[in-house]
Amino acid sequence: MHVPLCIRLSACLLLLASALPGAFAEPPSPVYPQVNPAPWFEVDPNWPQKPAEFTWGAVAGVAVDKDDNVWMYTRATPSVQVYAPDGKYLFGWGDGTGAHHIAIDREGFIWTTDFGRHVVEKHDCDGKVLLTLGVDGEAGTDESHFFRPTDVAIASNGDLFVSDGYGNARIVHFTKEGKFVKAWGSLGVEAGQFSIPHSIEVDSKDRLYVADRNNARVQVYATDGSLLDSWKSIAVPWSIWITKNDDVWICGSSPMPWLQDAKYPNMPLGCPPKDQLIMRFNTEGKLLQLWGIPKGEDGNEMPGELNWVHCIALDSQGNLYLGDIQGKRVQRFLPKR
Repeated sequence: MHVPLCIRLSACLLLLASALPGAFAEPPSPVYPQVNPAPWFEVDPNWPQKPAEFTWGAVAGVAVDKDDNVWMYTRATPSVQVYAPDGKYLFGWGDGTGAHHIAIDREGFIWTTDFGRHVVEKHDCDGKVLLTLGVDGEAGTDESHFFRPTDVAIASNGDLFVSDGYGNARIVHFTKEGKFVKAWGSLGVEAGQFSIPHSIEVDSKDRLYVADRNNARVQVYATDGSLLDSWKSIAVPWSIWITKNDDVWICGSSPMPWLQDAKYPNMPLGCPPKDQLIMRFNTEGKLLQLWGIPKGEDGNEMPGELNWVHCIALDSQGNLYLGDIQGKRVQRFLPKR
């Protein structure tokens, strides 16, 4: 059989190449530089030192004061508990079985939102009530009532903006003295509407950020109620915390379809959540940082896991404080590089 010359030459070249040392050898695998390109967070398992006689309920709210003391708002007694930066328990007061969010204004007054009693209250540091918005124990839709409110934000002039809430889908504006100014919003999915306005915060320019939970978005408003921006399909946002330099931190979970779970019937979107997310944005809505935290198993949550994360706060050192509903605790997470 005649073999063409070109094929014979190719075979000779292959035989010659195979005889050469290292011919067609696979190159060595690269050694990747093990450099963490993004910051991450590690739980501090020894924080806080909760008194042995205390039993926490769902931790719905957390805030940090000017001294980096951590104020937690839990559905247990005492409902407001204050811990030093090193985790030592300082003091507590209150019995808020309807505890939701807690805020501290520029003057150091403490604001609690009790969705069970339908009120927002201003306290001094010892717990004395100085002002009440809403009517204790009465739900309503008029100027003097709330229906399961969720949070309050305080503008630079002291004006108050209440996210109201589970029953009413609106934002209610009051003067610093508690006089009604206006309300806006209704139940729905369109721009300017809400479906559980679950948390509200204000930045250095008095822009209001509303965690529109069931609509998986954050809506941004001017204090007159005009809509400035809407950050859609980014998360199911449960809480917002804004730092002094206007970093917008959000805790919650990834967007997901509505579930019909026999264990949690008729629950809002994201219950139970499929994951647990912490996100940092600038005021224009650009995502600057994302960190996922493992979701714990009901009743068997481990340190560093979250289970229905509900609230977020940061101290001056960049430490994260996260409270959850099913996990019934607040944890501190330390930033790492």
